[in-house]
Amino acid sequence: MNKKTWIWTAAGVVAAGAIAAFVLLNNSLGNNVEIESVIPAQEQTTANSGTAAANAAETAGAAVTAEQLNGAWSIADTSKVYWSVTTSKETVNFVNPTVQGTWNVNLDDAAAMTGEGSVEMSALDSGTAQRDDHVKGADFLDVEQFPQSTFVVSSFSELPTEWTEDKAVPVQMQGTLTVKGVDKDVTFDSQVVYSGGQLMLSGTTTVTFADFGLSNPHSIVLETENELEVRLELVLNK
Repeated sequence: MNKKTWIWTAAGVVAAGAIAAFVLLNNSLGNNVEIESVIPAQEQTTANSGTAAANAAETAGAAVTAEQLNGAWSIADTSKVYWSVTTSKETVNFVNPTVQGTWNVNLDDAAAMTGEGSVEMSALDSGTAQRDDHVKGADFLDVEQFPQSTFVVSSFSELPTEWTEDKAVPVQMQGTLTVKGVDKDVTFDSQVVYSGGQLMLSGTTTVTFADFGLSNPHSIVLETENELEVRLELVLNK
C-alpha cells in the first residue's frame, strides 16, 4: 500500500468512526422520558351563549367543603419530580419517583399552611445509564455526598374557600430548593385539583446550573441552555 492510499484509508476509517460515534451519541443521549401530568388536560370551552353556559353548569363538579380540604396531606408514592434540560437539539427530561413530603392545608389562613418535600437523587433517571452515572457522579451532583434534594415552603398564596371537584385552582408556593447542599429561593407556579378524595398538584419553577454551584454540562457536540426546569407532579392523600 503506497503512502497516498494509506492516507485515504486512514481518513476513511476516521470519518467512519466519527459518524458511528455521532450516531451512538445521538441514539443514547436523546430524550427517553415523557412528562406525565397528574392533572389531565381539560378541553377549553368558551361560554359565549346561554346554551354553552347551561352546558357548563351541567358538567360542573360537586362542591368541595373546607372539611374535606383542611388538614394534613402526605405525598403518595405515585408522585414524581422532573428535571428538564434543553440542549441545542432537544429538551432532555430526568424523572425522580422517590418523592416524600407533606402539605398542611388551611383555607382560612394561608400563613398557617406548611409544606415540604424531598427526593432521593440516586433515583434520578433519564433512561440512559451512561448519562445518569455521569450526572450523579462526584464531578456533578455528587449524590453519594448529597443524597437528597429538598423543597421547604415558606409561604403559599391565598386559596379560595370554595372549590369544585376536578376543577384546577391556582396556587403559588414560595420556598427554598436545596440541591447539592446549596439553597435557592424559588417560586413554584402551580395548579391543584381535588378529585376522588385526593389532591393533585402540578407546578414548575426555573433555576440555573450556577444557582447550585454546577457547571453547564455543554459539550463539543451539544450546547446546553443555562436554565433548567423543575416540575412537581404530586398526588397527595389525607
